[in-house]
Amino acid sequence: MSERSSERTVRADAQRNIETLVRTARDVFATSGVEAPMREIAEKAGVGVGTIYRNFPQRSDLIAAVFRSEVDACADAATSLAEAFPPGEALDRWMQRYVDFIVAKRGLAAALHSGDPAFEALPAYFDSRFEPALQRLLDAAVTAGEIRPDANPYDLLRAVASLCMPSSNGDPSAARRLVALLVDGLRYRASGPQDTSVSPLHEHDQMPSKSSHPD
Repeated sequence: MSERSSERTVRADAQRNIETLVRTARDVFATSGVEAPMREIAEKAGVGVGTIYRNFPQRSDLIAAVFRSEVDACADAATSLAEAFPPGEALDRWMQRYVDFIVAKRGLAAALHSGDPAFEALPAYFDSRFEPALQRLLDAAVTAGEIRPDANPYDLLRAVASLCMPSSNGDPSAARRLVALLVDGLRYRASGPQDTSVSPLHEHDQMPSKSSHPD
C-alpha cells in the first residue's frame, strides 16, 4: 500500500470514529442528559476516553458536534420528504419532524445559552440550514396552491419552537397537535391548484358563440 493510500485509510478510520462518537453521544445525551459521563459514551462507542478528548477537547465541543449533526439530519429530511410526498403533506410531515428535533434536544437548549464560546456559531448554523429547507417546502406548497403565499420560514420556525416549550418533559404529543393546527392555518386563503391544461385560446374555442343559441 502506498503512503498516500495509507494516509487516506487513516483519515477514513478517524472520520468513522468521529461519526461513531457523535452518534453515540447523541443517544446518551437523549437518555442521560448532556452531563453524562464521557466514560459512558466511550464504552458504548467502543473507544477509549482518550479518543473522545483527542477529537473533542471540551465537553462543549462534543455537544456542539451533536447539535450540528441533529440540525443536518432534520434539514436534510426536507429534501427526502419533498421527493416522497405531495407538497402540502411534505410540509406537514417536516414540521412534525422539526417538533421532534426541538423536543428531543434534552439539555441542549440550556447548554446553548450558557455563554460557552463553543456554541457561539450554532444559532447562525441553525438558521442557515433550517430556513432554506423550510423555504423550499413552502415555495412548493404555494406553487401547488395548498397554502397561503405569505408564510415566512423565520416566523414559522420560531412559532414552532415556542409551541414546543411546554413539552420540556420530552412528550411531543401536545406540541404535535398545536403545530398541526398551525400548518392547517396556512391553508386558509390558499389559491388552490392552478389548472393549466386548457389554454385561453382553447377555452374560447369551446365557448358557444351568440349565433349558436336559438332565438
